[in-house]
Amino acid sequence: MNFFNTILEKLGLRKTQPTMAMPPAAPKPNAPVSAGRKESAGSHYTPGQSAVKEAPPRAISEVDVVSKLEKLSAGSGLNWKVSIVDLLKLLDIDSSFQARKELAIELGCPPEVMSDSARMNIWLHKTVLQKIAENGGNIPQSLLN
Repeated sequence: MNFFNTILEKLGLRKTQPTMAMPPAAPKPNAPVSAGRKESAGSHYTPGQSAVKEAPPRAISEVDVVSKLEKLSAGSGLNWKVSIVDLLKLLDIDSSFQARKELAIELGCPPEVMSDSARMNIWLHKTVLQKIAENGGNIPQSLLN
């Protein structure tokens, strides 16, 4: 799992992926595929094709990230609105320089920005908030500019 997905999970924007179950065994080569199955006229079932239809993707629902972060930060002295370090601390995620550098690389921080830790932190904070908003978090526009 990548670093940013951990942030999304902590905010309730992405659920932890369950362990994958073993895929169903392939039918034996000599076994009839449609045994015990009625085919309707015009059916296009082919061997190896799943008979189960997949559900269409659902739209991302908005999560009240601001409310969650405000509750977490109450009385802590941490200011998640301006500091990537404080944001990561609130979410109980490693906020060390090395961890922030790893996150910056993952999110595509330009090398000239990464060479200055203060600039990297500012870039990282804005980028993380933007990506949270893109994934269904209600980040105010004032924090995205």
